[in-house]
Amino acid sequence: MLAAAAIHAIWNALVKHSGDPLLAQWGILAAGSAACLPFLPVVGWPPEACLPWLVAAVAVHTLYHLVLAHSYTLGDLSQVYPLARGSAPLVVAVGATFAAGETLAWHQALALLTVCGGIASLARGGPEAARVVPLALAVGATIGAYSVVDGVGVRRAGSPWVFLVWLQVTQFVPLTAVVWWRRRFALRGFARRFGVRVGLGGLAAMLAYGAVLWAYAHAPLAHVSALRETSVVFAALIGATLLGEDSGRRRVLAAAIVAAGVVALHVGG
Repeated sequence: MLAAAAIHAIWNALVKHSGDPLLAQWGILAAGSAACLPFLPVVGWPPEACLPWLVAAVAVHTLYHLVLAHSYTLGDLSQVYPLARGSAPLVVAVGATFAAGETLAWHQALALLTVCGGIASLARGGPEAARVVPLALAVGATIGAYSVVDGVGVRRAGSPWVFLVWLQVTQFVPLTAVVWWRRRFALRGFARRFGVRVGLGGLAAMLAYGAVLWAYAHAPLAHVSALRETSVVFAALIGATLLGEDSGRRRVLAAAIVAAGVVALHVGG
């Protein structure tokens, strides 16, 4: 999960740095979908019990891609990413309680809140941060929603690879329709500049999310989601060192709070 968190932060930095977040999102998804396409006959048709969750997952993931791309056109990586990822575990914890029958003890709930508080504190900034807060929180809501939907769906599928392959291929269709409608004339130039990097990023993102789905099949959803949120530490470092965004001691302290909350959550579990 820590490796998946690092990869997630890297491909988000690529999306932000590309200058065209929507096309970058689409390119990353296209690479992962192309890699999964040959495996459709191998994994077979998803079980009937999985189909409603797969349809819901495609809808939520598409909304996530669109809102995240729009957020990165307005805000910095170190603003959008921590708010979005930080608000997600609370959504997952509540959703997992109702959808998967999972519960957290009081000390685990406190640890989860500590994780969220530490991550949210990373997003504090100047007046420009206020513009992106609602969008970033909307991204967090979609992250929490797809974490719950994917977590239940992968269990209904009986195999994380069945769900991953079908989700990766099918969600490419609606996002492609949006890109063709809004950005088709910019596709060729974008491919020349960022095609290789986005392609490699897409393959890495697909493998990383495969690891996440495997974890969803074997561990409580809220625990997996909280551990994934350590990606904000990587994102803060990337934003400060590679993208030249503001950083400081406060973000180091916030990262330590996140790590402490994650340890407390898992020790208590």
